[in-house]
Amino acid sequence: MSFENKTVFITGASRGIGKAIALKLAKEGANIVVASKSVEEDPRLGGTIYSAVEEVEAAGGKGLAVQVDIRHEEQIVAAVEKTIATFGGIDVVINNASAIQLTTTEQTEAKRFDLMHDINVRGTFLVTKHCIPHLKKGKNPHILTLSPPVNLDPKWLGPHVAYTISKYNMSMLAIGWSAELRESGVASNALWPKTTIATAAVKNLLGGDALINMSRTTDILADSAYYILSKTNLAYTGNTFIDEQVLAAEGITDLDRYAVTPGGRLYPDLFI
Repeated sequence: MSFENKTVFITGASRGIGKAIALKLAKEGANIVVASKSVEEDPRLGGTIYSAVEEVEAAGGKGLAVQVDIRHEEQIVAAVEKTIATFGGIDVVINNASAIQLTTTEQTEAKRFDLMHDINVRGTFLVTKHCIPHLKKGKNPHILTLSPPVNLDPKWLGPHVAYTISKYNMSMLAIGWSAELRESGVASNALWPKTTIATAAVKNLLGGDALINMSRTTDILADSAYYILSKTNLAYTGNTFIDEQVLAAEGITDLDRYAVTPGGRLYPDLFI
């Protein structure tokens, strides 16, 4: 299915997974709204909303750079209004923006707890809330949230309970929207990687170059998102997908091409 002239609103799309999905859909002719905070490049992270839009347009799509901090509802509203003024509608919302801190309860400061919940939970909720009226009028509308299957095994909660519950809340939102919006024809799913993904966050926060070399590229999530969003008539809704599961359903089982080090050891992602 072509994404020609479909408008995709992506949070946190100035770099990493969000940008990879943006470029994949741009190659299919989509209009991409890069809704992120970064207007000046951080050397540790790379990328801004403007550089991402340049890449989107080089890939064949139309881009719109919108500076937005999803902790602030008025900025979300303004970003949605700018999207409608530019492209006339919204067909897909991708909730990618997220904050992470892998600390125990005693180590987690109140401000970090609040940050993770303000962005991961409240921000995801409010972005989707303000896009829903436009999704209901969209072409094959989808909501895709980057969050894991909900697994209450204590091993995922014990080491970093504040972060874990914020990500599980994102997944519960995705499942809830699938039921709430079914009659309106809006699909809602979550997507998560089987292995760590080679992003600046993984390098800087989790394991440096050693972990990057045991990771897959962002392309695996971009391809998985493409297949999910291509499904019509609510064929996919209410799921918390793992990337390998999505690709297997498309007959793609040789995943070595996605490895940073083909044939090397892969490191399982959190919650897997």
